[in-house]
Amino acid sequence: MPADNPTPSSGNQLKHICIIMDGNGRWAKKRFMPRFAGHKAGLNVVRKIVSSCVEQEIKVLTLFAFSSENWRRPEKEVGLLMGLFATALTREVKKLNENNIQLRIIGDLSAFSEKIQALVADAIALCADNSGLILNIAANYGGRWDITEATRQIAEKVKQGEMSIDDINENTIEDHLSLRQIPEPDLFIRTGGEKRISNFIIWQLAYCEFYFTDILWPDFDKKVFEQAIRSYSSRQRRFGRTGDQLSSLN
Repeated sequence: MPADNPTPSSGNQLKHICIIMDGNGRWAKKRFMPRFAGHKAGLNVVRKIVSSCVEQEIKVLTLFAFSSENWRRPEKEVGLLMGLFATALTREVKKLNENNIQLRIIGDLSAFSEKIQALVADAIALCADNSGLILNIAANYGGRWDITEATRQIAEKVKQGEMSIDDINENTIEDHLSLRQIPEPDLFIRTGGEKRISNFIIWQLAYCEFYFTDILWPDFDKKVFEQAIRSYSSRQRRFGRTGDQLSSLN
């Protein structure tokens, strides 16, 4: 289905949730703790939200773990984050596999160490055949990078004669993005009080519903998560149509 014509018959069926997990550092600072303590606390919340998605039969969860801009943070903090990422890939992936969760990592992995790249490859392979929740972790990811890479791939195919310029449409671009063959997000959640998408999956958010909360990520729990879902369920998704048109289709 083209991106500019989502099906109205889907109503408010919630298939895909994406989250910017913001506020770890501020949570730690409020408690006179190092910023890294907030990131560790945030990992505990990830476990709970993944579990909640499984319980509620959400098909896809996409989490913004590390943006391409996060390399600008203090070197020590980046190093600790890389260590936490490696630890999570080692310890958490077994639990994901046991719960039939398929793990995908999206982003430019070439910037990571060979050790982390190997851990990512092993983790993806371990969970590749699972049929439950699809968990996308965006690491060294940027929405502009994603679209740029898709454009480069398409241009190369045109250059090699595999397709013509006339073959290029929105579906062509979608088929070359990191989240290809996955339903577009229905609900975007950002914690921490900021109200922007920060170069997250910008193509896919075109028709997404937004939910912002001041709650810092380590304090985000199933209760607040369910509030976000209820907010989504109360909205009418018209996709450019009128409310009367939707009523006539249901």
